[in-house]
Amino acid sequence: MRPEFVNARICRLTLSNFRSYHAASIAVAGDLVVLVGPNGTGKTNLLEAISLLSPGRGLRRAEISELAFNEGDGSWAVSAEVDGALGLATLGTGVEAPSGAEAALLRKYRIDREPAGSAAAFADHLRVVWLVPAMDGLFAGPASERRRFLDRLVLAVDAAHAARVSALERTLRSRNRLLENPRPDAHWLDAVEHETAEIAVAVAAARAETVRRLAAALAARRAAEAAFPAAEIALEGWMEAMVLTRPAVEVEDRYRAVLRDNRSRDAAAGRTLDGAHLTDLAVYYEPKGIAARDASTGEQKALLIGLVLAHAALVADMTSTAPVILLDEVVAHLDPNRRAALFATLSRLGAQVWMTGADPTVFVDVAAHAEIFDVSPGQVARRGG
Repeated sequence: MRPEFVNARICRLTLSNFRSYHAASIAVAGDLVVLVGPNGTGKTNLLEAISLLSPGRGLRRAEISELAFNEGDGSWAVSAEVDGALGLATLGTGVEAPSGAEAALLRKYRIDREPAGSAAAFADHLRVVWLVPAMDGLFAGPASERRRFLDRLVLAVDAAHAARVSALERTLRSRNRLLENPRPDAHWLDAVEHETAEIAVAVAAARAETVRRLAAALAARRAAEAAFPAAEIALEGWMEAMVLTRPAVEVEDRYRAVLRDNRSRDAAAGRTLDGAHLTDLAVYYEPKGIAARDASTGEQKALLIGLVLAHAALVADMTSTAPVILLDEVVAHLDPNRRAALFATLSRLGAQVWMTGADPTVFVDVAAHAEIFDVSPGQVARRGG
């Protein structure tokens, strides 16, 4: 019998023709893995490989054609032996070499060498969360980036969320195409808007519930995580607010009425101007009572770290499985006090953590119990091995 709370771990990561690696394999046994090497040597590629073993498109959101080794045949593969929520398993994903110039690349998924329908199936075994430098401008950037970040938060606890978001995008495109016709078929519009409202409310409900739980978790952790500034979060969207207090069918009916009433306006704009696809995630820097976008660069970085750590803890609470945490070039930007606080928080979470850095000295405080790997172009080797 496995314990009720599982600390999921990657035991071995294997790459074939992936990014800068023709072939690489890393065997690990502990909770803290540190990848050290100069910038551009492939540290982030290793984290990206792990992120592809979770629902979605990975931490870079790359096209599958971009993931292949430059000198290979176009195929690539990532696999990991994991001790996860359902015990020992082997997860794998990749593409086969294209059979011709016009052949479409099809990403495949396997669990214990048996085909799986999508990356969503990996969530039964492993949950993954990450923090990468590309997220540093999250608070000051466009709403679309915060929406993508929000959906990643939801996806870590609800593997079906990506499919719902994709379905919403498809129905909105269908509606927009219909509205391009000066005299669109009213029956088709009614049908598309009926489906759009149903999917939009499901997306809004998943987002609203995740944010509600995360806001509560942030509030509970404020005193304990004094090294990282307290954050308040909220969703900006009428649908997300309404879905928490009203039946879903009522919200769907209201949105269908909005879509019907806005047909002329949306046709003129060439897009749908109201709905869950425009929701924004509002984040506030509580110590100063200001929006996160108005905080300093250092304050925003600390705020983001605190938010991701709280989310990792929430994933563990909601799924009974501690997620694997990927931190790319995070430690080097922290002062000694916050660095120590980060290490302490990670230790309390009990999760397996993979960290990267160009400067090995920033990991001196955890070197005694970390597994350290030196990364050079196309190669990775255990230090002292």
